[in-house]
Amino acid sequence: MIELGRGSISKMSARLESPLVQYAFRLGDSEVPVNPLLGTTVRLEYLGAIHCIHCGRKTKTSFSQGYCYPCMSKLAQCDVCIMAPEKCHYDQGTCREPAWGEQFCMTDHIVYLANSSGLKVGITRASQLPTRWLDQGASQALPIMRVATRQQSGLVEDLFRAHVPDRTNWRALLKGDAEAVDLIAVRDQLFEQCDEGLQALHARFGLQAIQPLSDAQPVDIRYPVEAYPSKIVSFNLDKNPVAEGTLLGIKGQYLIFDTGVINIRKYTAYQLAVHQ
Repeated sequence: MIELGRGSISKMSARLESPLVQYAFRLGDSEVPVNPLLGTTVRLEYLGAIHCIHCGRKTKTSFSQGYCYPCMSKLAQCDVCIMAPEKCHYDQGTCREPAWGEQFCMTDHIVYLANSSGLKVGITRASQLPTRWLDQGASQALPIMRVATRQQSGLVEDLFRAHVPDRTNWRALLKGDAEAVDLIAVRDQLFEQCDEGLQALHARFGLQAIQPLSDAQPVDIRYPVEAYPSKIVSFNLDKNPVAEGTLLGIKGQYLIFDTGVINIRKYTAYQLAVHQ
């Protein structure tokens, strides 16, 4: 086999193009296009080293997808409020890194609906669309609100998830595209169901801070998948350093082989070699 590249793996880059999303491995400073590998035998080999994506320290275990334990314990980007934005404590003066919070959390965020393994509500920085949808393997997506901070996006999401799930079922995601959903109808229904809660947030933060995106239109997304697996088996590079097979598809951050599936993002900071 020919080695196509090696280095510290990051989540695959993804570009929304027509007719299919275009992917590339990111290995250190280099990129290897993945779409051209479809239908061929591909081998991923874990080289036995993990280096923290923040400080570069060698670590036996990756925490929070790519960090060593000390960095995971002290960085704001690894704090609990990243997964639960409504728990933001910046205004209490206890943010781990106020400057980082200013840059990444005190900026416009989008609350959106997506259809990946089924209907879900989610949030992301405005600058991360459509990448966030591609990483989640959404076949449909619709931005529904723009808010001024990450905490506010979490509070809005908290209202909506009383009616719409906020999780993706990765096994269902890899069994095929979910049945199409009328996202505009769902959005309008959510606005009606959550009107009282939204009015309370407007009173708390101001009308300009939380704005509905009533004119936004759904985005349809297609992934380069030749065949979905009949039975889902996951590769585990910590137990077996080699994942190999015929590449049948790419969806979200998953590679679908005829021998199993692997979530590339899970192995962020692992030193890998890619062969064809």
